Amino acid sequence: MKKILLILLIISLPLSLYSQSYRDYLRKGNKLYKDNKYNDAEINYLKSLQKNKGSDKAVFNIGDALYKQGKYDKAAEKFNDLTTRKMDKKTLASTYHNLGNALLQDKKYAESIEAYEKSLRNNPNDYDTKYNLDYARRMLIQQQQQKQQNQQNKQNKNQQQQQQQKQNKDNKNKQQQQQQQQQQKQGDKNQQQQPKISKEDAQRMLQAMTNEEKNTQKKLKKQAQGIKVKSTKPW
Repeated sequence: MKKILLILLIISLPLSLYSQSYRDYLRKGNKLYKDNKYNDAEINYLKSLQKNKGSDKAVFNIGDALYKQGKYDKAAEKFNDLTTRKMDKKTLASTYHNLGNALLQDKKYAESIEAYEKSLRNNPNDYDTKYNLDYARRMLIQQQQQKQQNQQNKQNKNQQQQQQQKQNKDNKNKQQQQQQQQQQKQGDKNQQQQPKISKEDAQRMLQAMTNEEKNTQKKLKKQAQGIKVKSTKPW
């Protein structure tokens, strides 16, 4: 009988140490959390989770510690994982509430609204969740308006650039036309400056050229008559 009791004590002793160790890390983490030492609290919560891998409380507290450190995306992952577990409605409502907070801080307003709504389904009278839900909805509207404004600004900027390009092209074409007109005017001016010959002067010049050509022909004919050609008799 004594041997049986001794064996039972030996078997139960590790279980007691195992359970105590999990709670110790959890309590230490809570104390550090209250002292605003969130990183140290997270470490102890992780150690408590290693001792009891199925602890919803450890995962929940890890999410809280991550949230306090500004690690909103990682905190959201922890709370989101918890929502798939079997919990009472009050705990599930708190989990969705904290998930909504993490998403809200990460500016994922549509997702945070969904989380708050699920929280209220499990705890309809929670004032804080209702307040955060209303705030998230207003922030979502503001985000959408800002997005529309940014799109409008981008569209206006593109239109201004297109108008500026068109204006630059029109100015370039206008300058080219002005240069062509100036060149044409200069050509007309140069043509006007060339001396004009009257019909009478042209006829006199033509007559003079004709007379000069006749005189040249007479001189050549006269020279040809003065040349004597020596004739030969046939044998």
